[in-house]
Amino acid sequence: MKMRTSFAAAATALLLATSPALGLASPVAAQGRPSVPPRPELGRPGQEPPSFGRGQVLVKFKPGAPGQQVAEAHRQNGGRVKEVLGDLDVQVVEVPAGQERGRVAGYRANPNVEFAELDGVYVAVGHGTTDPKVGDQWQYNNPTSAADADLDAFEAWHVTEGSTGVAIAILDTGIDQGHRDLKAKIAKNVNYTTSGTADDRYGHGTHVAGSAAAITNNGVGVAGTCPNCALYNVKVLGDDGGGQWSWIANGINWSADNGAKVISMSLGGYSSSRTLQLAVDRAWKKGAVLVAAAGNDGQNWGSYPAAYTNVIAVAATDRTDAKASWSNYGGNWVDVAAPGVDILSTTRGGDVGLMSGTSMATPHVAGVAGLVWSKAGLCTTNTCVRGKIESTAQDINGTVGTAGPQYWIHGRVNACLAVGGTSC
Repeated sequence: MKMRTSFAAAATALLLATSPALGLASPVAAQGRPSVPPRPELGRPGQEPPSFGRGQVLVKFKPGAPGQQVAEAHRQNGGRVKEVLGDLDVQVVEVPAGQERGRVAGYRANPNVEFAELDGVYVAVGHGTTDPKVGDQWQYNNPTSAADADLDAFEAWHVTEGSTGVAIAILDTGIDQGHRDLKAKIAKNVNYTTSGTADDRYGHGTHVAGSAAAITNNGVGVAGTCPNCALYNVKVLGDDGGGQWSWIANGINWSADNGAKVISMSLGGYSSSRTLQLAVDRAWKKGAVLVAAAGNDGQNWGSYPAAYTNVIAVAATDRTDAKASWSNYGGNWVDVAAPGVDILSTTRGGDVGLMSGTSMATPHVAGVAGLVWSKAGLCTTNTCVRGKIESTAQDINGTVGTAGPQYWIHGRVNACLAVGGTSC
């Protein structure tokens, strides 16, 4: 690795200076804080969602369906419309609790219904926590490894450090509103869950947000991949780490409508949702770059929303440039990889700590997308931004481990190459 200016040197000094005081804040049971309930199940491919919102389902009627027949369909199924998910025209319909599956079947039998589905649940896909060790963010600069296994972020920052006009929406469990490395970066807050606050009571979203765009070069804490990018705190996962599809769809819609250039989703499950696919496709058409975690089961299973065509699916690598053993993979659906093992970032209560998961890899790619958007004259469309990220990802086949095209389509992301750097 080559560190060439005072910015890189300052970032290195920041990391080393803070390492003796590093602490770990567990997202589930941090010391001195109450634990949260176990999160919902992730599920398995081909199944209906194992966890779903009680007492409601999602229904979309065919365009032009007569209002009288729509009302009759609801009457026959004992349904009451609670809300409509923006211009997706998907209705969140209240039905008797415990009868959700039967009511979905009833709606599907109606010729005026385009689709009906359970309001399934996706979960945060962080792989848990580890004890703080070296205290550095190897994902940005990895001088201790023979493999150049990092993002070349220091080199990228000599090209661009991001822009306050580029917002990265973090769709997660919320962001710690008082964190010294995050509070000045949060431009907007919105909460679509049943939690009473947009703040983070679980710990996952705060860690993700720091990796995407923590305040950098301020002498404290940690650095973020896109130092100057703004953050939108979009709480779509509740205080147990799970979020209903309707919440997530609302979050995607809101992010796109409020000008987010990047939508980062460190969440997922193995059941596909027609509702969420509509939301993803709408956000893509409005110009956002969407990024999502591939999952942590070590399998070639399509996880959603990552597996949707208009989302960049992200696997995780370690500091030797090998695929993390638990990272999902697939040369036909995972687009890129990024560092996701022992990632140092922000945690609840103003702390920093290490976490692992494709959840941790995803915001690095979101941050790189923010850098590409920010580089003047480089890209003006989301198609271009995605193309820069994927076309410059490095094929790491033949390095330590067996990572390569059989695991993902493009390679491990390189921030410096993505922004057009020449000394990467």
